Amino acid sequence: MNIENIPFSIANWEKIDKIEMPGESGKSFWQVFEKGNIRVRIVEYSSEFRADHWCSRGHILFVFEGELQITLKNGKKYILTPNKSFIVSDDKRNPHFVESYKGAKVFIID
Repeated sequence: MNIENIPFSIANWEKIDKIEMPGESGKSFWQVFEKGNIRVRIVEYSSEFRADHWCSRGHILFVFEGELQITLKNGKKYILTPNKSFIVSDDKRNPHFVESYKGAKVFIID
């Protein structure tokens, strides 16, 4: 990740609207702050959330609340609970898939 040409910035999350994003099942709610080539998000996943796509974009993700399951295309599965993170670069050969059975709140940089 290269953070380029971004002046000092403050994200006031209390003033950033939530955008509803439906999954294959359940919903997620995104708050998005973008500057230059960086996108920062707080995402809340409903219980029984299942993504509607495999993602090959790189991320740094931190779990605040709940539980998130990450499945890689190669079959490996990971359960992330509060205070756990995952970091992955762009990878079209081994994308990841997100599910949350109990709901979760996460912080993502990509």
